Amino acid sequence: MKIAALVSGGKDSIYAAFKALEQNEIVCLISFKSKRDDSYMFHIPNIELVKLQAESMNLPLLFIESCGIKEKELEDIKKALEIAIEKYKIEGVVSGALASNYQKERIDNICKDLKLKSLAPLWHIDPEQYLKELIKNNFEIIITGIAADGLSEDFLGKGIDEEFIKKIKKLKIHLGGEGGEYESLVIDCPLFDKKLKIKKLKIGMENYCTGKLIAEDVELVNK
Repeated sequence: MKIAALVSGGKDSIYAAFKALEQNEIVCLISFKSKRDDSYMFHIPNIELVKLQAESMNLPLLFIESCGIKEKELEDIKKALEIAIEKYKIEGVVSGALASNYQKERIDNICKDLKLKSLAPLWHIDPEQYLKELIKNNFEIIITGIAADGLSEDFLGKGIDEEFIKKIKKLKIHLGGEGGEYESLVIDCPLFDKKLKIKKLKIGMENYCTGKLIAEDVELVNK
């Protein structure tokens, strides 16, 4: 089945696309750049880097600017999928939903309206098992945002590895970061022909446990 992958650049959407490839063909990527920082549907930090990820995956990218307003964002998703149906003949959509009913139900409903199959291969996956799968499948991922008690500036830029799992298991947060406790960026994975190299970055902290890593200069390099 020809599908589009809704991607944000983070671990959930890219790994969901990786899993969906087991039985489907990804013919395009779709990303959304929200005009607001408090989007209910879309990932915000470093969203422009999806363009490099798409280049590394040798896939066309629909990069859509969204109003970022709750519920009205859904109109932007529907319009993007209509473009993908027309241009790439997609029959389904894969998303990286882990446990958020809000996001999954809305994507499911849009797909139903457009007669598309909604795929969510990570839905209700055990979060610790999920993180270990990422490591096992050679996903190189860094933390780009934190927003939870127990997390601190030294987490930003760190990779998801066994040490990371040990640390966050001690905290009272969703291990997969499903509640926005942390954000991530996929630097390399089996889907990429080249990997992302961050040459310059900036870290900004709002308070002791809330902050972001912004990649200011990034290039694709050979593995």
